[in-house]
Amino acid sequence: MRSRFDEQLALLKKEMIEMGAMCEEAIALAARALTEGNMSLAEKVVPLSADIDRMEKEIESRCLKLLLQQQPVAKDLRAISAALKMITDMERIGDQAEDITEILPYLSGRTMPDNIPMREMAAAAIRMVTDSVDAYVKQDTGMAQSVIERDDVIDGYFADIKQNLIELLKNDADSGEFAIDLLMIGKYLERIGDHATNIAEWVIFSVTGVHKEVQV
Repeated sequence: MRSRFDEQLALLKKEMIEMGAMCEEAIALAARALTEGNMSLAEKVVPLSADIDRMEKEIESRCLKLLLQQQPVAKDLRAISAALKMITDMERIGDQAEDITEILPYLSGRTMPDNIPMREMAAAAIRMVTDSVDAYVKQDTGMAQSVIERDDVIDGYFADIKQNLIELLKNDADSGEFAIDLLMIGKYLERIGDHATNIAEWVIFSVTGVHKEVQV
């Protein structure tokens, strides 16, 4: 019975890695579409977001079966419960990558100003998502804590973007809509960082039983 349970847990981790990789790809495609002005890349995000939604349902079903059929306790119970929380954040990451691509047609082909660190912000967000899922698979609380601390980096990029867009508007009042669109994209990337942070916090819970809002 235990060997069967361990097999299911291993499959759960494999599916979490797969869903995380989809999230990373969705963000990367959205970021490249933005910086390269390539709408064919943006069009790939929509079906990818749908695949992320499908994975969420499949993993949720697996977790519920493990909870109902195996009745796990202690660390196993926390690992499954954390996975259920994490996939919600991962699904939202996919949605926000898609939200970014929906804004791109309104940029009217304008290039990203050199002082807007959107590419760097996107790369940092992707790394956070990658490491948060990796931390879950490895049950590595140190890696998870590193992800949580890097949320300040994402917030710093967003603050820079806001300030530089203010300067853009001071110098070019006709760039209002362009600036708002870039601000929204930055906000979606900032939210992706928040979701990666949430995932990392659930990783720590799965190992230690301690969470900011939950303690077992």
